[in-house]
Amino acid sequence: MDHSPGFLKLVGDAKKNVSEISVAEARAKLAAHPKVVLIDVREDHEWAAGHAVEAVHLGKGILERDLETLYPDANAEIIMYCGGGFRSAMTCDAAQKMGYKKVHSLIGGYKGMVAAGWPMTK
Repeated sequence: MDHSPGFLKLVGDAKKNVSEISVAEARAKLAAHPKVVLIDVREDHEWAAGHAVEAVHLGKGILERDLETLYPDANAEIIMYCGGGFRSAMTCDAAQKMGYKKVHSLIGGYKGMVAAGWPMTK
């Protein structure tokens, strides 16, 4: 997908401040720590088309509004993914600005998960 220069600048700025993890690292975290939260930040139609089995949906458009209500513990470990790893970097940056300390953006996002054979559902 071709992204606009302004969007790529926002993503680049966010990526300077957030932890990015690979699909393998995310699998290991989820297996070792059942309380780690996997959040799909894609749009509703993307979620409906398919998502990781253990994910919860909190779209980028409402994340800042609802994150504290759903996960009030700022020390909760959270992994966020989007389609390719760009929007999740921005949502992780926003969560950190809200006080969350253990947020990670999944490198490659949903596309990377599918390529790695991550279990998906609709």
